[in-house]
Amino acid sequence: MVFTVENDLKRTSPEQQGIASSAVLQFVDALENQIPGIHSFMLLRHGSVIAEAWWSPYGYEHPHMMYSLSKSFTSTAIGLAVNENLLSIDDPVLSFFPDEAPDEVSALLQQMQVRHLLSMSTGHDVDSWPHMVNRPDDNWIKGFLEVPVLHTPGTHFVYNTGATYMLSAILQKITGMKLVDYLQQPLFEPLGISKPTWQESPQGINLGGTGLSIKTEDIARLGQLYLQKGMWQGNQIVPEAWVSEATTMHVSNSNSGQMDWAQGYGYQFWRCHHNAYRGDGAFGQYCIVMPDQDAVLAITSGLDLLDMQQPLNLVWDILLPAMQSGTLPDDPAAYDTLVNRLGSLSMLPVQGESTSPLVAQVSGQIYQVDTNDLTLETIAFSFTEAGCAITLKTATDTETILCGYDVWQRAQTTLFKQRLLFDQTKTATSGAWADEDVFTMVFRLYETPFYYTVSCHFTGDDLIIESQVNISMESTKPVILTAHHA
Repeated sequence: MVFTVENDLKRTSPEQQGIASSAVLQFVDALENQIPGIHSFMLLRHGSVIAEAWWSPYGYEHPHMMYSLSKSFTSTAIGLAVNENLLSIDDPVLSFFPDEAPDEVSALLQQMQVRHLLSMSTGHDVDSWPHMVNRPDDNWIKGFLEVPVLHTPGTHFVYNTGATYMLSAILQKITGMKLVDYLQQPLFEPLGISKPTWQESPQGINLGGTGLSIKTEDIARLGQLYLQKGMWQGNQIVPEAWVSEATTMHVSNSNSGQMDWAQGYGYQFWRCHHNAYRGDGAFGQYCIVMPDQDAVLAITSGLDLLDMQQPLNLVWDILLPAMQSGTLPDDPAAYDTLVNRLGSLSMLPVQGESTSPLVAQVSGQIYQVDTNDLTLETIAFSFTEAGCAITLKTATDTETILCGYDVWQRAQTTLFKQRLLFDQTKTATSGAWADEDVFTMVFRLYETPFYYTVSCHFTGDDLIIESQVNISMESTKPVILTAHHA
């Protein structure tokens, strides 16, 4: 449970920080039983880590894709730039990109300021992101400025990842540095965040609104920094005024008060119930700051978008009521139970048999794959007592992935490449015979929210491959490939 890392955070028992180990264990049990797909969490109270866990094959040393949790880091960068007098949040957006302006500039577009990018109140009626990323000329800035502004900026909330990209573009324009590089000295280094990566647009600009990959503890460090009003180890590394401004509601985002997504929006931070606030990203990446409880919770996940309220409900229902003032009496038995539980969490490998009567017939056979979008040409399986080696040949490459029986076997693959997200990615793979003629594999891309379930149906000389991703912004409909061996 305890790991030694650079610039380490203090670790204590939950009881020393006023929360019972049994309550944390109840929270973990609820996560496991009600919300399959949590990859990790780290809970801090009074500045100390009181519980942390990773469901293997996810691990403390691995970064994870943040999706829109990236936005809170972008907001922090703008706050630092404002403090350096490099820009003002009252600056017109067009003032930074006069050469990218549309031929006809509307009065509403002229009114759009940096503050409106920050608060998602640009005046757009839709998220500008699809209009930007699908441009044939790859000029995302121009694409953003061409989206019609239909409302007076500052009056209408639309969640707008394109707006955050523009913040990144503005920062790069005024500093000559990419966002990830600009944050290195004033933020990442003091916090002990090492080797962050941030995906880029075709224009060479960090995506800003998505694309950051960092570790679970790095999320917790940002939350703790904001909880401490920008102070870190005695140094004011983010202005207190910016922390307050960024986490205050600047625009109403719903008429319904039930969901935590309806409590108002700050500067790339969401307001929550219970006077809390958070950065969050698609598929369940959270940085939850609870000032009234002096607590921070970081979570990484691979959740369906419709399930993202559930972890927050568990926080409010289980953790919040358990947070007491002062310390609690030591409870060694409960603490030991919690530590053992946190150290043994794992995603279940594929269940089934490690062999089949078909193994002798199909092992070593090369299957020619019919034309497909993955450009996969051949696939071959080599079954042994220890596992299966899958060899994939595409038009440009050949790779072999090891697949363990009842264990997760680590490898790298280009099989599941996605535009703007990843070309080659790390995977942990497990497999088993679900039936005598069906070998099923799960590929967990453990630095992302995604995993793929691939079922191979062997019928004589033919092979049918069914692949399905767990979650997606688009369709999770299975992809079917057919293949034959000579």
